[in-house]
Amino acid sequence: MSLEPAGISPAEEAVYRMLVLSGRVSARDVAARSGLAEAQAAEILDALTATGLASHTDGTPRHFRAAPPDVALLPRLKQSAEALDLARSEAAQLIQTYQETVRRHDASQLLEVITGAEALRQQLRQIQTSARDEMLWFCKAEYVAMPSGSNAEEFEALARGVRYRVLYEKAFFDDDGAVDNVVAGVRAGETARSTPQLPLRLAIADRSVAIFPLVPGGPSGSPGEPTTAMVRDSNLLSALIALFERYWQDAVPLRVDDSGLAADAGDREALSPLTPVDRKLLSLLVAGVTDKAIASQLGLSRRTVQRHIQRMMELADAETRMQLAWQAARRVWL
Repeated sequence: MSLEPAGISPAEEAVYRMLVLSGRVSARDVAARSGLAEAQAAEILDALTATGLASHTDGTPRHFRAAPPDVALLPRLKQSAEALDLARSEAAQLIQTYQETVRRHDASQLLEVITGAEALRQQLRQIQTSARDEMLWFCKAEYVAMPSGSNAEEFEALARGVRYRVLYEKAFFDDDGAVDNVVAGVRAGETARSTPQLPLRLAIADRSVAIFPLVPGGPSGSPGEPTTAMVRDSNLLSALIALFERYWQDAVPLRVDDSGLAADAGDREALSPLTPVDRKLLSLLVAGVTDKAIASQLGLSRRTVQRHIQRMMELADAETRMQLAWQAARRVWL
């Protein structure tokens, strides 16, 4: 191992090691043992003394002794480590400045086109693996690259403290296994909400990079492989973040209880004339889940679900499901 990180040259290190081993030597002794000229040995010994690595007697000839390594070396190494950390910080700022400059002059650094489901899948996994603070998602029905339940990277990221805010559109819950997969995500720490419809698919990592489609995709979209874009820090990214926050603000929070997924009803159940099954069904209905998906989750037939809805509409004096939802909110049933 070398002592160069402590600011000691190889020649100085060799003489210092000799002092440590010998205890007390003169320049002539060092010259005889190292093969150096006596004047050169004296020069190195003086340099070691000037930097606090050695001390000498006042007589002639002078005899030199090594300073204790813990006293002489550890502060120097600490100072070098602090200088290295400072250099790393300065380098990071220079890298950021360089990247911002490049992006301003080269649009290709702002937006990267991704072609194909496999390439999209790899990028979605990569941005989640690299995420440190937060992931934002718009989840639409009919997957393009990552089937519901196959996103193992989300659970790994949640485990290391990354926050997930996921917004599901109503039709998403019609996909096979979708409700169970959302339940698993919420139980792992995901914060979920539901909305009737989303404008596009979207994933944003740490508010620094986003992935979204350039053209419609999925089984009902354009034929062929999906074409998506990955956009970095720019006005476009800021607009996508604002779009997410706007939809998030108006969406219905979702929670998981003993019976599965439900809209967040808080502590208002005691004020509702509905049965527990009614409340569960109504919360799913308000969240945008279809009759088919509600029936599957509650273990009921679709006809039974429709009978429950009809009964609640009569209780609320509502002629449509939209009026039922409005009356349920007004009467604090949810």
